[in-house]
Amino acid sequence: MTREDLKPIILAAIGSPGKMERIAQIAKFIWDHHESDLRASGDFFYTWQYDMRWAGNGLVKEGRLDKKSHPGMWERLK
Repeated sequence: MTREDLKPIILAAIGSPGKMERIAQIAKFIWDHHESDLRASGDFFYTWQYDMRWAGNGLVKEGRLDKKSHPGMWERLK
C-alpha cells in the first residue's frame, strides 16, 4: 500500500460528491476495510495516518477534496 493507494479509499470513505466526513471517521474506515493491507505494508503501517493526510492534500490539489471550509471535516468535491 502507498500514499497514492489511499486517495480512492479516502473518497470511498467520504461517499458521493457533496458529502463530508470527519477525519477520524475516514481513518476508521481505512482501518476497518484495509487493516490486513496496512499490516502487510511494511514501514507504511507506522505512517499510514500521516500518509492519509498527505493523500488528502493531493486530492485538494486535484480539486477533488475540500479541507478548509469545515474544520475537522473533509468534503468530497468530485
